[in-house]
Amino acid sequence: MIKGATDDGRIVAGRISLGDVIAHLSRHRPVFHSEADLQHSFARALWELSPDVHSRLEVRQRTENKAEYLDLLCIGPSTRTAIEFKYFTRRWTGSAGTPAEDYALKGHAAADLARLHFVRDIARLERFCRRPDQNGLAVMLTNDASLWTPPGAGRGQTRDREFRIHQGRELSGTLLWAEGTYAANTCTLRGAYRIGWEPYSELDGAGGEFRYLALSVGSLSDVGDNGSSHG
Repeated sequence: MIKGATDDGRIVAGRISLGDVIAHLSRHRPVFHSEADLQHSFARALWELSPDVHSRLEVRQRTENKAEYLDLLCIGPSTRTAIEFKYFTRRWTGSAGTPAEDYALKGHAAADLARLHFVRDIARLERFCRRPDQNGLAVMLTNDASLWTPPGAGRGQTRDREFRIHQGRELSGTLLWAEGTYAANTCTLRGAYRIGWEPYSELDGAGGEFRYLALSVGSLSDVGDNGSSHG
């Protein structure tokens, strides 16, 4: 079954909903200097709301005889949550937050690669969440509206067409980069994920609207014979 983006099943370490953590975080940190800043701030917000959940950054994972690193592992009394973050920005400068700070975000031009790397995060979480007491969350925060906006009718065939993550899309199965002409970027998902962007913050100026996307990856035992999971 595919659930909507606002589904309460997105629980961190069995203790608190992701939405509650995001809401708490956005009140104090409407924008971040970097992806590492986002990761650290999320871990702190989680501790403030649920002190019995322990957070560990850059945790080494053993999968298929190779080592990979997880952005954040949240360890609760009985369950764990693996989280991968992506922070993709367009240029924005201003002052925000409590206390107020000055920000000068740079523009990341390659939105197609942002989509590729986010989908790869989902696939990585599917590999990491093979134990029954662990779920996963793929989280992207951005002020680049091209990521959540459906492409125009005249957009044509782009190399990242199957990796699009705009509002209302579904990701599932084997996704081909450039119609399969670059096999190294082929990505296969065992679950199905419905894309639903949600508001994060609204700041002054062009590029001041931030939205986030969060997809839930169930443990291996949650995925049935039809390969479906939920987002």
